[in-house]
Amino acid sequence: MNYPHYQPDSDHRPLTDAELEQLDDALAATGREEALNVEALDGFLAALLLSPVPLPARPGADWLPAIWGGDEPAPFASGKQGKRVVMWVLRHLQSIDNAWRHMPEAWEPIYSVAETDEGEWVDAQDWAAGFLRGVAVDEAAWAPRFESGPAAAALQSLAQLGAEEADALPMEDIDRLSRALPEAVLQWRAIWMGA
Repeated sequence: MNYPHYQPDSDHRPLTDAELEQLDDALAATGREEALNVEALDGFLAALLLSPVPLPARPGADWLPAIWGGDEPAPFASGKQGKRVVMWVLRHLQSIDNAWRHMPEAWEPIYSVAETDEGEWVDAQDWAAGFLRGVAVDEAAWAPRFESGPAAAALQSLAQLGAEEADALPMEDIDRLSRALPEAVLQWRAIWMGA
């Protein structure tokens, strides 16, 4: 499959709820453990946008197949479905980028919120795991950011939330770390992108 490069000035209409659900279903239908769900995809794309390596300079083939666990064997039922998934992914990517550039206060990551008798619990474990998968695309370039600098502590908290062992964390810790994510991500963007 030929993959397009990311072009920040193309269609940035946010996906509708129905489109997000169809995208999530299409990724799940690949039957691959490595395929991301929509929450993890949202984190993955955020990491690509914040990467020290500018995304427009990176070929789509370098990162798009990682979303559904690779191209071999063919992950989708048809070429048409594959193209639709790619277009949804690119639109979602562009809508995140557009929100960050023009209305960052309105941006909200996609993650789980559960209502219980005790109140509302936020769980961004999948989002954080997806972000770490995005970091892995440029691991060497990201490493210094995790080791030192103004965002290092927050990145290490995100790594804790996105790790496989995070399921063992108390729900209070997951909720606290998850609630801190949106503000932290926008702060990282301001630090790294000068925005």
